[in-house]
Amino acid sequence: MSRWQRVVYEYCMVTLGVVLTALGYNWFLIPNKIAAGGASGIATVMHYLWGFPVGFTMLALNIPLFIAVTYILGPRFGLKSVYGAVLLGVLTDVFGAFTSPITSDPLLAAIYGGSLGGIGIGLTMRYRGSTGGTDLAALLINHFTQMRVGQALLMVDAGIILMAGLVFGPELALYAFLSLFISSKAIDLVQEGTGYNKAAYIISQKPEEIADAIMTKLERGVTGLQGVGMFTRSDRQVLFVIVSRQEIALIKDMVRDIDPKAFLVISDVREVLGEGFRGM
Repeated sequence: MSRWQRVVYEYCMVTLGVVLTALGYNWFLIPNKIAAGGASGIATVMHYLWGFPVGFTMLALNIPLFIAVTYILGPRFGLKSVYGAVLLGVLTDVFGAFTSPITSDPLLAAIYGGSLGGIGIGLTMRYRGSTGGTDLAALLINHFTQMRVGQALLMVDAGIILMAGLVFGPELALYAFLSLFISSKAIDLVQEGTGYNKAAYIISQKPEEIADAIMTKLERGVTGLQGVGMFTRSDRQVLFVIVSRQEIALIKDMVRDIDPKAFLVISDVREVLGEGFRGM
C-alpha cells in the first residue's frame, strides 16, 4: 500500500468511526437522555434544557478546547483529529434530523449506545484520529494540576454524568455510568483487538531441543532471553514464543515430552503484529 493509499484508507476508517459514533448517539443515547460523559453529554443536557442542537454544541465546545490545548501544550493533534471532531458534530445533527431512535428502553439504549459509540471512537483513535471532547479537557487538567490524564478524564466524565443526573434524574445517571463503562470496554476491544493469543515462557535444561521442536513442528519463531536463577545463581535461558490458542495443548505436550521438569508459564496476549500473525 502506497503512502497516499494508506492516508486515504485511514481517513475512510476515521470517517466510519465517526459515522458509527453519531449513529450511536442518535439511535440510542440522545433520545433517551443518556449523557454518558464527554462533550456529547454536556450537549445532550443543553439540548433538553434550552433546545440547542447537539452536534453544534459539541463543535462549540470542541473548538475552544482544541485552541487552548494547541496554545498551552503545543500542536499535539493532526488534521485527522480536527477532521474527526468537526465531522462528528456535523453528522450528529444531520443524522438527528433524518433518523429515529431504535428503542425507548434506557437499559437497551445504554448498552447498545455505549457499544456502538465505543466501537466508533475506538476506530477513530486506532487510525490516529480524535473526536475531541473531554480528552482535551483532561490534558489541560493534567498540565495544570499534574493529575494523571486517566484520572482527569474519569473525573470530568463523572462530573458531567452527575450534572446530567441533576437534570434528568438519578436513574438516568446510573444508565449513563453503565453506558460509559461499556463504551470504554468497546474502545479497548477495538484498540487492542479481539483475537487473544498466548505468550509462553519456558525455562528448561534443554532449551535448544525445545526451541528446535517449536520452530520445526509449529513453525513459530522462538526468542531466547537470558535469565538468572536467583536461588542457584546459575544462568538460564528463557524461551519466549507467541502461539495461537489452538496451539497451547501442542506446546504443552511438546515441552513435557522433551523435559518433564521444565517450567512453563502461559499468559494472554491481546494483540500480536508481525510475521505469522496480523500485519502492521
